[in-house]
Amino acid sequence: MNAKNRGLLDRGMRCSVSAGGVGVILLVCAILVFLIAEAVPLALPARVGETSIQSIPGGLGVALRVDEHRTFAAGITPSGVLRVVRLEDGGVELEHDFFSKSTPLSAGGLRVLPGAPDEAFVAATNDGRALLAQLDWPVRFEGSTRVVTPQLGRVSLFVLDPSGGALGALAVRSDEGRTTAVSARQDGSLIHHVESVEENPFSGERTQSSERRLLSSRGRTLTHLVLDPDQRILYGASVGGELLWWDLQSSGRDPAEVVESTGSPVSALALLTGGRALAVGREDGGVAIWFRTQPTEFAHRLAPVRKLPHQAAPIVRLAPAQRDRKFLAYDANGYASIYFSTSNRLLWQGRAPLDAVAAAIAPKGDAIVFAGTDRVAEVLLEAPHPEAGFASYFQRVWYEGFEAPGHIWQSSGGSDDFESKLGLVPLISGTLKGAFYSLLFAVPLGLLGAMYTSQFMHPRLQRIVKPTIETMASLPSVVLGFIAGLWLAPRLEANFTGFLALILWLPAAVTCAGLIWTRFPRSLRNALPDGAEVGWFGLFLFAGLWASFASGPLLAGYLFDGNFQDWIYAATNTRYDQRNAVVVGIAMGFAVIPIIFSIAEDAFSNVPRNLVAGSLALGANRWETVIRVILPTASPAVFSAVMIGLGRAVGETMIVLMAAGNTPITDWNVLNGFRTLAANIAVEIPEAPHGATLYRTLFLTAVLLFGLTFFINTAAEVVRQSLRKRYARL
Repeated sequence: MNAKNRGLLDRGMRCSVSAGGVGVILLVCAILVFLIAEAVPLALPARVGETSIQSIPGGLGVALRVDEHRTFAAGITPSGVLRVVRLEDGGVELEHDFFSKSTPLSAGGLRVLPGAPDEAFVAATNDGRALLAQLDWPVRFEGSTRVVTPQLGRVSLFVLDPSGGALGALAVRSDEGRTTAVSARQDGSLIHHVESVEENPFSGERTQSSERRLLSSRGRTLTHLVLDPDQRILYGASVGGELLWWDLQSSGRDPAEVVESTGSPVSALALLTGGRALAVGREDGGVAIWFRTQPTEFAHRLAPVRKLPHQAAPIVRLAPAQRDRKFLAYDANGYASIYFSTSNRLLWQGRAPLDAVAAAIAPKGDAIVFAGTDRVAEVLLEAPHPEAGFASYFQRVWYEGFEAPGHIWQSSGGSDDFESKLGLVPLISGTLKGAFYSLLFAVPLGLLGAMYTSQFMHPRLQRIVKPTIETMASLPSVVLGFIAGLWLAPRLEANFTGFLALILWLPAAVTCAGLIWTRFPRSLRNALPDGAEVGWFGLFLFAGLWASFASGPLLAGYLFDGNFQDWIYAATNTRYDQRNAVVVGIAMGFAVIPIIFSIAEDAFSNVPRNLVAGSLALGANRWETVIRVILPTASPAVFSAVMIGLGRAVGETMIVLMAAGNTPITDWNVLNGFRTLAANIAVEIPEAPHGATLYRTLFLTAVLLFGLTFFINTAAEVVRQSLRKRYARL
């Protein structure tokens, strides 16, 4: 081949290699861009869209209900007329007068409550009675056209005050044959009325019973009352701004619990979806979330959990969403705000399109409906990821029913009332925990093994040992995870004290083997085959392993009262998790050792021989030469080996998925399991709805994992270059 052809071939190969390198970089960047693009919608604010306003002669009153498909809006006017109108054109679809002769409500004024649950309407009369009216939205299809037909369902009338006095604050709940109504009277007491209907499963006979009792408000005048969906817990607000709650199933005569003042008189009160979080609107424009925490040593307590951004005027309406912890707050100046309780976010705030006497969030959370005295307005709302936010991902969040704030990951639950918990700190902590314990096992074995193989082992053994260890890298991680989870974990649990004994027996065995080997006559050692010391030390290591696990039961009986798991729980309140960090450290260590060993061994072997010969010529022994000359010279590559092993451990999926227990907790206890970012993606992504918050959160965790490995590799390269410059003159 002449010079011209060689030049063309050289340039062609240079271009091919450059194109391949640039292609790899572009591909990695494209993957990162894709991950970020899927995660970016989590940070987008809520948006309002088109607004439509329709005239409604007679209005809809202070209670407003909207069907799931945003076809109709309904309300009961102060004159006692239930009116259902079409949101498209404002036409009346259904109208019912509760003061007509066909209903039992024939006298007395009617005061409609805005905070009734779900699709029910609750009203109080001036003669001591309460009205509960259910509105149904049956759906049928005519061909491909969906038809919603509103229907008036069950209508119940309860006599709460037999004396006929006007009712004050009122709360009513009805479900599965049981209806509970509680009302405040003018003298400060409360009437607790329960009606139950039991059906005989054999005869079908229905038996109705009722119960009424008085409750005390501790001398306070109550302005608001709400009942939880279970009809067990009653919440109230007093004129002075105090919150009270009652356990209605308590056998005590006076079960009221008084909570400290909210700081300003309460102007609106509502329970969010799930019936645990209590939204409190105040006259100073403040909005806060309260709920009952888990019982302490003595009892439950009602705690102020979150303070949301203030509004400029008193809060006059609170309207919870039906599917999540979103709710609307409407103030006296006509401004509406959409909050999300869990993430402590103000999603949207703006002026309502009309002076509203009622407001509601559509059941799907995709619109806000305002009702005025003679008009109704529908405002489209787009808030697809209200659960997302820096606070919910990386800060401690006080979730409903918990005693204190915490970092929690729990993406799904058993009911629609479930509150998503998307804390990423347990996953980040688990990733670092798994990497730390795996490196704690792999780094000493990998580096010391590489040092011995390259500097002390006979070349004939090197040709066997090095390829064998490098072959370990080809072992599938799913096999290691399978062995660790199904074979190693139960055996380690059965004899954990034997594993602890390794800390004593293995150093003792190695030391003993070395002392005996050095006492052998030189003539005998020279007569042995090359590499015989490896077999000698291996024999003592095997003996140390046997002694460790053989002495495990004795050690358990002497130090741990016969059972290490019971002892550690009694001493530290820590339960032994069969699939824990020890199991993962051993299994993932075997996956990382070949990487560290191979790179470190090459680095030790490539140290210039003149440096080694010069050190030995100056009187240093072999060990001093390795520590003071070879190790510093090879330190850049050694550091890179450790960092590459760390990156391998951080990104490992199958081993931690099968051997770590997948418990997303935040601690560094070696006896507990954990969940990593990579394993969490593998577990959650098959069940995550496309485009939902969980789906995009998993892409966010992928971005975090990408960034973590990128940071580790970048730091490794920076340190490697620094060490390389430092020892370049050796």
